[in-house]
Amino acid sequence: MTTARDGARAPGSPGGDTAARAIPPGSGLSSDPVGEELSLEEAIHRVEEAEHEGRPPAAGALSNILTAAAVVALGIAALVGSAGLGLGTVRSPESGTWPLLVSGALVLLGLGLLATARRTTDAERFSGASWLVLGGLATMVVFVAVIEVIGFEIPAALLAFVWLRFLGREGWRTSIVTSLAVVVAFYLLFVAALSVPIPHLF
Repeated sequence: MTTARDGARAPGSPGGDTAARAIPPGSGLSSDPVGEELSLEEAIHRVEEAEHEGRPPAAGALSNILTAAAVVALGIAALVGSAGLGLGTVRSPESGTWPLLVSGALVLLGLGLLATARRTTDAERFSGASWLVLGGLATMVVFVAVIEVIGFEIPAALLAFVWLRFLGREGWRTSIVTSLAVVVAFYLLFVAALSVPIPHLF
């Protein structure tokens, strides 16, 4: 016959060992052999370790420096190309004004990366997923090459679609609708409202 004292069940029985039951399955946590609860710091540490499993190894300082240098070089090349398009003035901007601003920001970001290259620990080594980044860069190069020929509308829509569908793994409907919406928004803002001399079809 069960008495009130039977409520204190053995750790292995159903309802016993509250410390073990407090640890969610699949979280990478476990209690020690005597069933004591983990401290908050230890639990957080083990969860972070479980989340980081399977990630590519971190890049070293040399990789970070080379990456930052590449960003700076790309920004400088874009600055030179922007000057070739014509800069204009603040009141009368020309085709190279907007690319100049973006290129300047790119150079500053690259210099910031270079300054923190030895302290950066969240960068990853080159892996199979890194090819997606190179693919995105290649689409940007194509975009810049054809925008002067056919205007920005079609290249911008295709660029946004490729990034959303193939790089971001978004659905077909979301990619198509968002790409068209981005082009319409840019046209209304820069061409219709601000009259920025961006090459365009319409």
